[in-house]
Amino acid sequence: MDLVSLLTTTTSKGNPNAWDISKAYYDAGSENGDLSKAFYTNISKGIALQEGNPTGLFFKPDGSKMYICGSSGDDVNEYDLSIPWLVSSATPLQTFSVSAQETVPAGLFFKPDGTKMYVVGRTGVDINEYDLSTAWDVSSASYVQNFSVSTEEAEPNDIFFKPDGTKMYICGSSGDDVNEYSLSSAWDISTASYVQNFSVSTEELTPTGLSFTSNGAKMYICGDSGDDINEYDLSTAWDISTASYVQNFSVASQNNSPQAIFFLPIGAGFYFVGDSGGTPDTVFQYVIGGFSITAEEATPTDVFFKPDGTKMYVIGTTGDDVNEYSLSSAWDITTASYVQNFSVGAQETQPNGLFFKPDGTKMYVVGITGDDVNEYDLSSAWDISTASYVQVFSVAAQDNQPNGIFFKPDGTKMYISGVSNDDIYEYDLSSAWDVSSASYLQTYGGAGTGLNNENPQSLFFKPDGTKMYVYTTTRFVKEFSLSTPWDISSASPTQNFSVGGQDSAPRGLFFRDDGTQFFLAGQTSDRVFSYKISPI
Repeated sequence: MDLVSLLTTTTSKGNPNAWDISKAYYDAGSENGDLSKAFYTNISKGIALQEGNPTGLFFKPDGSKMYICGSSGDDVNEYDLSIPWLVSSATPLQTFSVSAQETVPAGLFFKPDGTKMYVVGRTGVDINEYDLSTAWDVSSASYVQNFSVSTEEAEPNDIFFKPDGTKMYICGSSGDDVNEYSLSSAWDISTASYVQNFSVSTEELTPTGLSFTSNGAKMYICGDSGDDINEYDLSTAWDISTASYVQNFSVASQNNSPQAIFFLPIGAGFYFVGDSGGTPDTVFQYVIGGFSITAEEATPTDVFFKPDGTKMYVIGTTGDDVNEYSLSSAWDITTASYVQNFSVGAQETQPNGLFFKPDGTKMYVVGITGDDVNEYDLSSAWDISTASYVQVFSVAAQDNQPNGIFFKPDGTKMYISGVSNDDIYEYDLSSAWDVSSASYLQTYGGAGTGLNNENPQSLFFKPDGTKMYVYTTTRFVKEFSLSTPWDISSASPTQNFSVGGQDSAPRGLFFRDDGTQFFLAGQTSDRVFSYKISPI
């Protein structure tokens, strides 16, 4: 099931996919689609060797493929992304020529299942439809038919379809507008009929790119007159006559000739490709939302939440401290506000992992300066200003670069992730929550375990101990099943989830106790990101 379907399907029986990271997606919450909350990730991909005049941009729904069309090669270029949604990981795979139909291809769109491709062009002033016998493989494309838009737009620049294929939209620089069409037979452009248009000339005199959120409530236009992205609200979804301008977002610092944009389905981020000016022939990656912690910590290494979601804690190596935040709405990081900090510098100058006892009366910090776990008592639960150092436990015999820490809910087991050997280490505590009583038990790692050469950073367990989650520097959250709860020797890798779309160096990992949401802290953006797990 694609993300659009996942987000529009509900259930009254709870969330059967809780803890299943294959159903996860980045969610900016109330900030989804809000360009005022957008920021450039400093992640980009040059594509000049494949296309010197890029005009169209599209991604496969799982972020594992990117497509570029342009008028230098008159073709569609297909790329594989080794890390989904991380555009810098794209490598060119193959091309498909559209020159027999169009010598100035300007826009590109795929059916959600990858079995159809559409190219709009300025030579034919039309839409060209192709069938792909192998989904998402452009080498399997074959021309089907075309549909002229010359009556409405003499210089069409981009194309977009409603997710069910019953509506099609064209933007162009002749009318400086968006044209809406209805398709009586979904995805069959021969059945298209013109409905109406919406002028964007007040905001952009040369509209080059067009995108919508998956629910049709927001529309975006880019162009090289304003060198920006323009945001519009639609009071009636997919009806452009109800569009109203909201705001713009300048991309001129990256490129002053934006040609095409691609928004993530719920508006949690976007990509644009630029032509000349700035950094030319490049795809740029942006994120919307996330909670900025820049004022408190520039190098976050872990994040932790109070069990009711009303408090968040971030530790990092810039301040060598723990920062406390209050959330006015539980689990909604957009409502977080800074409270106070607590220095752990006297014990650890490179703190990497953070954990609290479930009642908030103890705090644990692991770091790579001492290669140890530091235990603190909190005289007032969850109030870090009341923390006092108790004792330390060395893990240097197992790993001299410990990064993550986790305890079994009853405090009788402790787990450490380390990058020296790419392993997870399990310890027994003879006295619950007392690290001085810890004894090393066993290790999980090595060839075939899913962790070899992965640099495990942070870890988390499902409350019943049957699943383990590890974030690695490959920018994946990795899920493991444990046939014997809490026994890491029984772990086996099951699946991965890419977080490369939000930050190039995320750290920390925390799951909500019902498995419907998890969080990461990004070291590139100095933000905390929230991910949801779909109910279906």
